[in-house]
Amino acid sequence: MAIGTLELQLTWNRLLAIVEEQAQTLMRTAFSTVVREAGDLSAGVFDVQGRMLAQAVTGTPGHVNAMAASVGKFLHLHPVDSLQPGDVLLTNDPWDGTGHLNDFTVVTPVFRRERCVALFASTSHIADVGGRGFGPDANDLFEEGLRIPISFLFRQGRRDETLVRLIAANVRDPVVAEGDLYSLTASNDSGAAQLVELMDDFSLDSLDQVAGWVLDTSRQAMLDEIRSLPAGEYRNAMRIDGYDRPVDLVCAVRVSDSGIDIDFDGTSGASNAGINVPLAYTQAYASFGARCVVGNDIPNNAGSLEVVRVTAPAGSLLNAQPPRAVSARHAVGQMLPDVILGALASILPDKVPAEGASCIWNPVFLSAPAEAGVNADAASFVINPIFNGGTGARPTKDGLSTTAFPSGVRTTPTEINEATAPLIIWRKEYRRDSAGTGQHRGGLGQVIEVAHAAGAPFVVSKMFDRVDHPARGSRGGGDGAPGGVYLKEGGEAFKGKGRDVVPAGGTLVMETPGGAGIGSPARRDGELIRADLEADLISRDAARADYGMDDST
Repeated sequence: MAIGTLELQLTWNRLLAIVEEQAQTLMRTAFSTVVREAGDLSAGVFDVQGRMLAQAVTGTPGHVNAMAASVGKFLHLHPVDSLQPGDVLLTNDPWDGTGHLNDFTVVTPVFRRERCVALFASTSHIADVGGRGFGPDANDLFEEGLRIPISFLFRQGRRDETLVRLIAANVRDPVVAEGDLYSLTASNDSGAAQLVELMDDFSLDSLDQVAGWVLDTSRQAMLDEIRSLPAGEYRNAMRIDGYDRPVDLVCAVRVSDSGIDIDFDGTSGASNAGINVPLAYTQAYASFGARCVVGNDIPNNAGSLEVVRVTAPAGSLLNAQPPRAVSARHAVGQMLPDVILGALASILPDKVPAEGASCIWNPVFLSAPAEAGVNADAASFVINPIFNGGTGARPTKDGLSTTAFPSGVRTTPTEINEATAPLIIWRKEYRRDSAGTGQHRGGLGQVIEVAHAAGAPFVVSKMFDRVDHPARGSRGGGDGAPGGVYLKEGGEAFKGKGRDVVPAGGTLVMETPGGAGIGSPARRDGELIRADLEADLISRDAARADYGMDDST
């Protein structure tokens, strides 16, 4: 039965509410701290063709946009007419999911009157998948952990016991891994129940009309936005730390009446370490970068995503082929919005921010191996907290301090980190003078000091960037401060990426990068400088050297 425009709009609003409740269910039931506390997840509803209709606001662009492409791969292997009520599919394959083994994507078909009418999908980061553990040091995918192709977790309501035992036997914390799979399943079930209720309320036999209206409207709205821009090709390049040597991210953004085409030809080749990025994750963050300033108020779905097309040469860093190591793909992928925004700055100067820290700082802390001298009776642990640097200055405002952009994940609370591992965070505060100077300064990074509560050694696996190549200022603004990681007791600084042992009695110090500034520092409002001084965000020396303030001010 066809429905009118008012009913279509009401249905759309209900879909948004349903997928947000789906995401909240995932957070409330998740076992992994990074999901429960930081929101490292995605949730969405799809039509029977595998097209994403609506996504939850809660979640990360990398998960959401990669998941949008993932569901079609599930249906290619298991068509809708082959699925049954009670079926639940999953994978953590980086090339079929969201880019690395730690992300599990679960897809659940929705049945009404014995007919499949939609699918719900969700993704969350599971703390451990075996192998070397979450980090950049593997030489190939086989070292990084357990790879599960698209498989049935439940078939007609019956759990695949062999699959569950296989997963439990290959991870360091099987209780958390199994619990997170149930959490993903529960979130999809929540969405499915509410969708059936919605269809009953509106007497809908299918979502075909709703899907067509949502996707066509979103697609056309994006095309209208794009066609208001000057057509042409706009280029940008950015050098970042890489693993053992710098890498270059190079893009051409072509604006035309048919959409936006982003090409990463000229980007560095694939790495021998785990910083490579599967194409789906590249597409996720590159399209998000464009959407930040073009059509950012248009719903993010298959229709609006369709007109932002992203390519990268096969075998390059941004289109890594299996079995390349990809565990730390976010350390490169989360830099891509800055590259895209830099390319668009020439035509949208009043919308584009300066570069920021971009890549989240998400160390993995785990118990030290026996050879490090740890007491064999000490309890083992593994946690993956989130810390953030500063964002770049905005065209008319300062950047945001210790804020995750573009990922959007939150910092995990100190209390949670200390409750889930035998670690003490002795210091966690804004990093003074870390913001890039300018008429509008960048956001500040932070300083974190971590030690073992019992003085034992522990391991840190690092996936940090902006240590050697800080965020670059715009239009006369200053660069953000580079990050740093070292032992408080002295000694050589650690590299930004890789696995190190913090020795017994040692305290690890992490200094997250600052965001860059926009505009000449000479044009900064004196009241803002004095406010930063009073809040101890900048030092008196920096106020004099960078902003020309005298001691009497």
